[in-house]
Amino acid sequence: MEKTLLFFMQGIPESIGLISFCLALAGVPLRWKIIIAVGMVLTTIVLILRSLPLAYGLHTVAITLLMAFVITKITRIPAAKSLIAAFASICVLAIMELAINNLFFSITKLEQQAVISNNLLWELLGLPQAILMIIFAVIIPKFKKPIEGAWKI
Repeated sequence: MEKTLLFFMQGIPESIGLISFCLALAGVPLRWKIIIAVGMVLTTIVLILRSLPLAYGLHTVAITLLMAFVITKITRIPAAKSLIAAFASICVLAIMELAINNLFFSITKLEQQAVISNNLLWELLGLPQAILMIIFAVIIPKFKKPIEGAWKI
């Protein structure tokens, strides 16, 4: 139960960051109520996918495709553009995770396995990139004007 709660504590902001970043890249104005709802659903789907006996990382592919599908359905963004934005969002998240984890481990000198085995610390380590994704999603529209009427709902 604790592990699931910690997963949601880190997963919901990360999913919100992913979907908001994706929408911002696609030029869709950010509607936070919808983004938060989609983020919560995506996090739940990730939890379910991770609990299945699937190949490692397959949940990332599934979430990328699901994000593109959702954006295509709830906005007027074409499928190809949605897929590119979703893939770019996942790539940015992965790069940030790598950079933040490397920075954390080089500063703290902690062993990676020790941190991974500490559920709270491991989940907390995922929050900075989630927060950064949200910040970047807010900044992107300052440079790339959102498309008016991009939402279907």
